[in-house]
Amino acid sequence: MTLVEPHTSTTNWYEARARARGCANPRPAETVPLGSAIGRVLADAVHSRTMVPGFDTAAMDGYAVAGSGPWRIAGRVLAGTADPGRVEAGAAVEIATGAPVPDGTSAVIPYEETAVAGGVLEAPAPQRRHIRRAGEDLRRGDVLADAGRELTPTLSGLLAQGGADTVAVRRRPVVRIVVTGDEVVQAGLPQAGQVRDALGPMVVALIEAAGAAPPSLVPVPDEFSRLREALVREGPDVLVVTGSSSVGRADHLHAVLAELGAALLVDGVACRPGHPQLLASLPGGRWVVGLPGNPFAGLVGALTLLVPLLDGLLGRAARPVFRLPVVGAVRAPGAITRLQPVRLGDGVAVPVADAGPARLRAAADADGVAVLEPGWEPGALAEILRF
Repeated sequence: MTLVEPHTSTTNWYEARARARGCANPRPAETVPLGSAIGRVLADAVHSRTMVPGFDTAAMDGYAVAGSGPWRIAGRVLAGTADPGRVEAGAAVEIATGAPVPDGTSAVIPYEETAVAGGVLEAPAPQRRHIRRAGEDLRRGDVLADAGRELTPTLSGLLAQGGADTVAVRRRPVVRIVVTGDEVVQAGLPQAGQVRDALGPMVVALIEAAGAAPPSLVPVPDEFSRLREALVREGPDVLVVTGSSSVGRADHLHAVLAELGAALLVDGVACRPGHPQLLASLPGGRWVVGLPGNPFAGLVGALTLLVPLLDGLLGRAARPVFRLPVVGAVRAPGAITRLQPVRLGDGVAVPVADAGPARLRAAADADGVAVLEPGWEPGALAEILRF
């Protein structure tokens, strides 16, 4: 076992997050059916393969008319008709929304504006045409979505409208969570000296929400050899170690990484809670994220390093920055960044009381955390990381 000295380096919170996102190249692309791609990140831009509408089409149920009225009703055109024919001046054709308009049509008059008697249509002079022209929504080659965008249900509908059957998406990163601690139990009521694993299930949910594949979870005791074995086992792109990232006698992560020849990219972050978090790269291209064992501190570490790393591996476009004034009983952060659980409402963020590194109640009752930077003062704007 390699002994390591206590680490004293720290990285600015914003720099740590940027470093985590920027250190990894996006995963390779794969082509999947459009219907199976919800939640995936596009690897390539998607272009429209067709015009929308593909033809001049009625925007209302009513009558397609030519010239001025009254009009003689000369037929009917329903949606799905391949050839609507032509309507001559002084004539009208009953038409359904979405049906192709006949050549010669000057306007579509909605049913509710018309009167019909003896096969003759009467209506005021049309004020609107109620015709959607071919290609007015989409033209062939239009960019529907850029690479890096997450496929949502509404975006899926747009891509289908543009003729997409399949899309190229980034392969989901494979993640293994290594939960360390002799005292940690995964199920049931903890006995004397034991605690339930709260961080593992929470990190599983964060990983899936970030777009990675459902992760595996491996509990290991506080033993150097067992932790090393969990890290060298093949399979994942990212290894997340909960606990063991500090410098106590039971914290072996630094020693294991040193023996494996890992490069430390982040070794401690200047934030509260969650200082003892780390990011490392292993020979061969895998990544290790070390999270503090206290649940809220571990959550902060996951938001700081793990989620941005997964964003980078997925090639996800930068998430929009969301800021609100933080008002209420909250103290200034001092010399390092502080992550404060907050509730959102009426254009402000309000702190949730009783937050601490080992306490999850405040985070569970919150909508997100406010990033209170050094120099921030109560009432000022702060970035909000929403859960």
